[in-house]
Parts: sequence; structure tokens; C-alpha cells
Amino acid sequence: MAELNTTTEGSCCAPTEQATCCEPDAKADCCGDAASGACGCAAGEPAADVREEVRERYAAAARGMRDTSCCAPAVSTTDADGVQVFGASLYGEDEQAVGAPGAVQASLGCGVPTAVADLHEGETVLDLGAGAGADVLISAARVGPTGKAIGLDMTDEMLALARANAAEAGVTNAEFVKGYIEDLPLPDASVDVVISNCVINLSGDKPRVLREAARVLRPGGRFAVSDVIADEDMDDATRADMAQWTGCIAGALTRREFTEALTAAGLVDIRIDETHRVHDQAASAIIRARRPAGA
Repeated sequence: MAELNTTTEGSCCAPTEQATCCEPDAKADCCGDAASGACGCAAGEPAADVREEVRERYAAAARGMRDTSCCAPAVSTTDADGVQVFGASLYGEDEQAVGAPGAVQASLGCGVPTAVADLHEGETVLDLGAGAGADVLISAARVGPTGKAIGLDMTDEMLALARANAAEAGVTNAEFVKGYIEDLPLPDASVDVVISNCVINLSGDKPRVLREAARVLRPGGRFAVSDVIADEDMDDATRADMAQWTGCIAGALTRREFTEALTAAGLVDIRIDETHRVHDQAASAIIRARRPAGA
């Protein structure tokens, strides 16, 4: 997902949150401080772990998508030079035509995994970290009424947004479920394709995510995700920066690490193709692999 602003202005709560979480004389503190980028009553409290930090940041992003009347957006989709490297601008006209406009505009991803997933009628697709639902709705259109697209997300606010986007688009073969990408609430060998858009790098246990993806894939099933890959020489300061972790940079695997983790998960035919730079020390890439047919 896109890099989240960490300034006080960029992380400002929507008016509804300000009205309910703060006393009248404490409104200035409601949005948290510049260092934490936190929002609301929990402003300034340390996150319990990476997962909770990510959940809080993307819940705030979802709230900001619904209510843009307070301060600047909580999410930046540009790099340091102002070039669009995340979000809706990455989608072509074909993708935008089949996805709900609101879902595509709310995308925080670093690519378009559906462009390379080679989806077919009747297939079941799982999107890890579905966010506002753009890739799920695009997948649902491509697999048709006999197929199914499942979007998994751990954030209630994003799930609500995705379901609203699906209802607006009149999509009936999409389902959004709550869960963690490290512990997928799906049976073994139950999906044909696993996609994801710049989410795996946010996990604190990426090898487990890839093992789970391999577990739910049917024999011969395909893995096709967009994600950020780190340069081998990424500096320690960037790695240590939690704010950049929740913005897809510091948590990223290198090409070598991703390949090793996919291999360990039992996937084959691994291919990693860089698409564009998103940071001085990281790039967006399409990562493809397959579960062996005889698995």
C-alpha cells in the first residue's frame, strides 16, 4: 500500500472522530503528534506490534477516504519527487472500466496484479489485504458469475469501504472477509489464484504469509502479486523506521529473500519483474509463482 503521511496535518482525524474522542479544550491534540502519526484517543500510545501499527494507519486511511473535510489526506501516493508511484494512476482504462470508480480511486497499491494474473471464467481468486476492493471487483468481473473473488483484510474500516464499493458496482460474486494474511481463514487447496497489491511487505512474518498462500492454492494454482522489493543495500535507518514500514518501504524483502521464501513455501516457476521505482532504495515489482500440479 501507499506511503502514509506522518505529519500532524496529514494524519488529522475526521470531524466525527474529533467530536467523539476529545474534550473541547483538547481538540488540538486529537490528531496525535508528528512523530507517531497516530489519530484519536490512542494518539501517542505505542503500537503493540507491527500488525497493530499497520492496522491503525490503514484504518485512518479508510476513514480519510470517507471524509476528506479535515486536513490533508493521510496517504501520499507520490515519491519524493512528486511522481505518482502508488494508487489509482497505475490502473489502465480497462481495469478502471470494470472496477467501481470509488474502489479504484481509493487504491493504495503499488501495481495492478490482475493485469498479470491471467484470470479465467469460473476461477476462485483470493486477494490478500483487499483494502477498498479495487482488485477484488476487477477479479470478480474477469472470473464471471461462475467464479468468485474473495477479499481478505484485517481492518474493519477497509472492509466496510470495500463492501460499499461492491454494492455500488452491483457485484454479486465478490466476498469480503476479515482475517490476517499470516493465518488465512480458508481451507487447504480452495482457491485457483492468490493476488495481492503491496500488502505482503507490511507483514511481520512474510515467510508465513507465503506458506499460507501456498496452502490455500489448489495444485497448479497461481500466485501473482504486486509488492515492494528492497534493494540489497537498503540502509539500517530506513529499515528501522516504523513509519516507512507501514508505508511499504522498510518492511520489504529483497529479490533474493522473496525468491528464497517462495521456494521454501513450495512454490515454483518464480519470476520477479521490477515495474517502477518507489523509493531511492526500493522498487515495485510483479512477483509470480505457481504451486506444483502434483502438490
